[in-house]
Formats: sequence, structure tokens, C-alpha cells
Amino acid sequence: MPAPGQIVTRFAPSPTGFLHIGGARTALFNWLYAKRMGGIFRLRIEDTDRARSTPEAIEAILEGLDWLGLQHDDEVVYQFARAARHREVVDELLAKGAAYKCYASQEELEAMRAEQKAAGKPMRYDGRWRDRVPDGPLPNVPPVIRLKAPQTGETIIDDQVQGEVKFRNDVLDDFILLRSDGNPTYMLSVVVDDYDMGVTHIIRGDDHLTNAARQRQIIDAMGWPKPVYAHLPLMHGEDGAKLSKRHGALGIHEYQNLGYLPEAMRNYLLRLGWSHGDDETISTAQAIDWFNLESIGRSPARVDFKKLNNLNGHYMRAADDGELAVAAQQLIGRMGRPPLTATQEAQLLKAMPSLKDRAKTLVELIDNMSFIFVERPLTPDEKALKALSEDARARLKRLGAALADVPWTAPEIEAAVRTFAEAEQAKLGDVAQPLRAALTGRTVSPPVFDVMATLGREEALARIADQAAA
Repeated sequence: MPAPGQIVTRFAPSPTGFLHIGGARTALFNWLYAKRMGGIFRLRIEDTDRARSTPEAIEAILEGLDWLGLQHDDEVVYQFARAARHREVVDELLAKGAAYKCYASQEELEAMRAEQKAAGKPMRYDGRWRDRVPDGPLPNVPPVIRLKAPQTGETIIDDQVQGEVKFRNDVLDDFILLRSDGNPTYMLSVVVDDYDMGVTHIIRGDDHLTNAARQRQIIDAMGWPKPVYAHLPLMHGEDGAKLSKRHGALGIHEYQNLGYLPEAMRNYLLRLGWSHGDDETISTAQAIDWFNLESIGRSPARVDFKKLNNLNGHYMRAADDGELAVAAQQLIGRMGRPPLTATQEAQLLKAMPSLKDRAKTLVELIDNMSFIFVERPLTPDEKALKALSEDARARLKRLGAALADVPWTAPEIEAAVRTFAEAEQAKLGDVAQPLRAALTGRTVSPPVFDVMATLGREEALARIADQAAA
């Protein structure tokens, strides 16, 4: 249990799909605020929609949070398993006279809504069983339990992001707490779970702002302490429209497979709606030290994948070579490719300083290191074949002989190739480009002399000989 006065936040996703970028940002903000305030960050899986909740989605949410490094405190709470507790609270509300049984049939309710629609009125429950005392046998209809909501005045949400938001009580109807089959509604379950989990601060998307008014009415009816609310603006695509799949609204696990680093993703998500002066690159330690609710903007954040790529490139360049090599190998495994041999692992580590300077994602890095994977004899691509003309192949044969006794470091190899080009009265590029094609099978690669140093003398000279003889 939290200590008196301790901050408790929660992330409460519904496992009806993968953890998307908006949910990941919500989780991050809750995690950061708890860390900043020396509080507790809790995770609740809101799996009451049994038809749409799946074990695969739950696993994806847990794996996504783990990849992002957002570890929750305490055990995961599963909402559906707490249905008995939710029904307990409904019994308390009934006993207090704060809730009532409604026996209106589905046909009655449909007729009521049709009448309201025809009259141009808002379609809402009209309270027909609110104060009704049955004067005969009760209808043979399983009742639902509704909250006896206040009908006058206002419900006010003092939101840390949106400011003071007022809702007229006469437009908030007596909503259902318990369905006719005895199952609690989302609106009830959320409030009970937040109270029982000791949640003090509710940080979530502003699509829940109206829900906050209804949930606040349950809180007031139970006499429970009011949480602090902070409703985050939703995300938009680069075109300003609500974020959707066409904008690349992917599950977080897909960003991992696209080669982004978790620390870059945390930085990127942080800057989607939160700012600290003009700072763009913010480490996780800085984020924990600086994060507050006051700096969350009210305007929708715009997703910008160019900015994500640039941030990821920054974090890759700053990463430890060994750790980055491990991350690359893990992604290679997820791609379904065979693991690296011991020789290839050593080559990857040796090439890493050059590789990470040229790539913005691990996918790009893996593509750039493809020269390590290829087996002799290489099959050059179409552009590489153009570079490997008959004259170029003849020159490669002479170059191979000139490099036979050169000390095998990138600077020594470069010096030898420059000397060779001068002796051939050729431009360096006219020598280096066919050389690159012979070594990698491509016309684009990391610096060719780094490639040669990485491959080692025997493999590099063998590849040159293969293409010279082709």
C-alpha cells in the first residue's frame, strides 16, 4: 500500500489491440510523474470487454512496456477478476439511495429514444424508474442498476492540463452501473479500481474527459477522495488530422522491429505534447528530474517521423558499440535471419563506429552491414555490375597484387589505394567504386577502407580476386 500522501499513478489499457503510440505516451507520462514525485506507477489491464480482449494483446502490451523500460510497481491488476468487488460497491450505492433498479425493457428504451430524436431532443435516459415505487408486481425484466446522478448544478473537473471544465448535470443522465446480466460497466469498474489501488493522479487522453464527469459523480456518491486529473490532448498526424493507421499509427512493438532504440522512443514520446524550453534531446534521467504536469500543452501533438529518425540517429551515435551490436543481433533474430558466427560478431563490433555514424535506425545499420553476411562469390546488384566493367576488373587484379603486403588497417589501406590510383593515373573514385562493388556487391556502403579493415586481409583480397577473375 502507498504511504500516506504518496503519489500513485496508473496506466490502464484495454487489451483489444496492440499498445499504440498514444497509449505508450500516456504510460510514459504516468511513469515519469510517479518517478519524479517519488511515487508508485501501477498497471491495470481493463479486460472487461471479454469478446474483444485477447491474451495476445495483453502480451503485446506487457512486452511493449518492457521494451520501453516502463516497469510498473506491484502486481498487474486485471479488471475482470475484480467484478465481485465492483458489485459490492453497487450494493453500497443502493443501500445509500444513490443508485436504483431500472426495469425498463429494451423496447421501452428504443421507443423513448425514437421519441426524443423526433422531438429534436438529446437522446438520454429519462429517469422513468428513478423515484418510482412499484404499485404492483415488478416487470418480468432483469433490471439494470443506475446511478442516481444529480440533476441540477454542475460537475466540475479541475484538470491540470485542460483547466476548469464544467458539465451541466441536467445533461448527464442516470447511467448504468450494473448490466442486467450482473456485469459491471466500465464506468463503475474504473472508479472502484482507482480507489482500491490508491490512485491519486489520473493522467490519460482527453477522450476520457466526459467520462471524468460521470466517474466523479460515483466518487462523490461514495464519499471517496477526488483524484487529480490531467487529460492529455490526442495525437494528430503530420497533416493535422486525427492520428490513424494511414499516418503510421503502429503498435509499439512495430517501432522496435523498425529499428528504433527504446531511449530514443522515450525521448520522442516525451516531446509529443510536453516541453522543457527549447530542449529536444532529453535523457531519461533529465526527463525524470524535469517532468511536471504544468508543461503539458493543450494543443494536439503532431507525429513527426523525421524527428523520430533524427533522434534515433543521435542515440545510436551515442550508444555503446557493444550494446548496439547486441541490439542489432536481437533484431536480426526477430527478422528470422540466422545468428551471426563468432567471426561475424567480431566484424560487426569492429565496424560499429563506422556503421552507427551512417544509420538512423538499426534496420539501416543491419542493411549497411550486409557486406559481412554475404558469401563468396558475391553476386553484385545491377548498379555494382555497371561499376565492374572489363577495365575495372583488370584494374582490380592489379590492385589486389598491390595490396598483398600492406599493413591491414583502414589508414594504411587508404594510403596504398591512393598510391595505386596515382600510379594508374586514375581518380581515387574510379578505383574506389569498383573496389566497393567487388567487396560488398553494391555501390553504396560504409567507407570502403573501413569495410576492408573489417573483413580482414584474407577475405577482402579473396573478394577482389573473385571479381577480377569474373
